Amino acid sequence: MTKLWKNVLVLWVIGMGIAISAPALAANAVGPYYATPSWDQTLPAATRFIVLTNMNSEAVLDRETGLVWEQSPSTSTDSWGSASIHCLTLSKGGRKGWRLPTIQDLASLIDPTQSNPALPSGHPFSKLQSSLYYWSASTVAFDANNAWGLDFFGGGLVLGGKSNNINFYAWCVRGGPAVDPQ
Repeated sequence: MTKLWKNVLVLWVIGMGIAISAPALAANAVGPYYATPSWDQTLPAATRFIVLTNMNSEAVLDRETGLVWEQSPSTSTDSWGSASIHCLTLSKGGRKGWRLPTIQDLASLIDPTQSNPALPSGHPFSKLQSSLYYWSASTVAFDANNAWGLDFFGGGLVLGGKSNNINFYAWCVRGGPAVDPQ
């Protein structure tokens, strides 16, 4: 019985040593530490957005939401289906896994006190087309033939037909829950 308790004690000590040293290893890991995103926090643009140099500065981390955005969204318009395919096949910053954002993703970028563009002052994005609309992956609940778009000139919502010749811009995103386009 004494031998069993010695073995248990040895295993416990080893386990505690690993548990105690694990945070130290994490704190010394390569790269900066980013706090867990929380949609209830509001950060100034200077600390909210981080241009990701490890992705060739082609992507921006939004520390409020945890989403990674294209630093420079598309500069040509597409139909909803083509915009979705554009994001799904995109390779930016040496990474795949991009998607068309939900309407909530897009709206999270809006600063209602700003216009043309309606983004936080000091944001790091370039080539934003403020005079037209950006597609979302979000289908309109009362009409599946339409999808939501966002006007970055004034920050308002717009409806766009998914199956006709309406063209908006695409601003691709990585991370977060995706909407499966219908």
